[in-house]
Amino acid sequence: MEIINLIPSFGNFAWTIAAFVVALSIIVAVHEYGHYIVGRWTGIHAEVFSLGFGPVLYSRMDKRGTRWQIAAVPFGGFVKFLGDSDAASGKDGAAISQLPDADRRHTMHGAPLWARSATVLAGPVFNFILTILIYCAMILYFGVAIDRAVVGDVKPLPNNSQTLLPGDEISALNGVATPDLQGFITTARALPSQPSVNYTLTRDGRDITLTGPYPFPALIGSIALESAAQDAGLTEGDVILAINDQPVNAFGDLVAIVKETKNAELSLKVWRPDAQTGTEFDTILTPRMTTSPKADGGFEERFLIGLGEGLMFTPQVYTPGPIETVTISVKRTWNLITTSLSGLGHIVSGAISSCNLRGPIGIAKTSSAAASQGGLTFMMMIAGLSTAVGLMNLFPIPVLDGGHLVFHAYEAVTGKPPSDRALRALMMVGLVMLLSLMVFALGNDLFCP
Repeated sequence: MEIINLIPSFGNFAWTIAAFVVALSIIVAVHEYGHYIVGRWTGIHAEVFSLGFGPVLYSRMDKRGTRWQIAAVPFGGFVKFLGDSDAASGKDGAAISQLPDADRRHTMHGAPLWARSATVLAGPVFNFILTILIYCAMILYFGVAIDRAVVGDVKPLPNNSQTLLPGDEISALNGVATPDLQGFITTARALPSQPSVNYTLTRDGRDITLTGPYPFPALIGSIALESAAQDAGLTEGDVILAINDQPVNAFGDLVAIVKETKNAELSLKVWRPDAQTGTEFDTILTPRMTTSPKADGGFEERFLIGLGEGLMFTPQVYTPGPIETVTISVKRTWNLITTSLSGLGHIVSGAISSCNLRGPIGIAKTSSAAASQGGLTFMMMIAGLSTAVGLMNLFPIPVLDGGHLVFHAYEAVTGKPPSDRALRALMMVGLVMLLSLMVFALGNDLFCP
């Protein structure tokens, strides 16, 4: 094989690693900074703040006596506080015993219980805060849809069938009243598949009725990461005209065909908008078994091609105030947390496949797929991954932050911390558990379909 033939594969591999390292570095930096800054606020001195492990590539000492460094292995990071024996905050008893009493207060093991607990908890909390901030940025950038069914931007459709205009306020579909945006969406989804629909709307102060395309045509509103659709090169805004030579009028037609054919190969005829009248092309893809959350809670496994429905127009939006923006972002983050916990529970109970538990290779592929869709998708992926890292670190496993918090809870109840011998044994157990989980997840990356 000529070496030139390896360049495309090497490029994809390098892009995957680069996207993974960037995403992980951002998340780890925020997590460890949470430990560092709250430790500093509570009087616990950080000796080292490291991004990465292994040989140090760059370092500098700040005026507070903390060494900030970047290490060669970019898959993690740590903060080493005064009195720690290692990056996992093990106790260096010999070093602590030689410190004056005043200096022991500035160690992780000599500080008051409240200060230690706050410092440990800060890492996961900062991960959640990162997710909230990303959601806030997305809301401020894109806005939030107003309550009324008012057209913001219209989307191009085949054969110039788009008849709505920006500013139109829709009040009925086929004679069924739609008093608000949610009512419009509910009514639109209940309509039978048909080429056109009658719209009653207000335009320039006049009430008119006109014929327009189906509200939810086979328009691609989103592409799932690492899906058959993404691999086939489909993009947001494309319209599916036919599947296996069977015309489709609505996105629901597409869903029904995929559900019926399961994992059979599908031939799609696609229309893609351009500066002129649009172009048509054919592509072939095969649905993949996918686990997805259900609207009423829980999860289901079914064959999907990875397309999300798209409305024929973008609703008019407004920019919410700071309090509303934060409130919406917190709710979305909380929903992400509860969905993740529910998914993990379903995996443990066997309700869904354990292949949904991803390891480093799977996360790297997801990072690459997100980056290939653009910066906004990549940031949303970081938001989800940051929440996952924060949540995982709260699990009551020794070595993780949650394990340290369990030790602190024991100390709060008994009035004394676990013995050094017990801590060492528990930390070893926790390390074995964590490594076992990592090996299991890596096995999923390698052997799951």
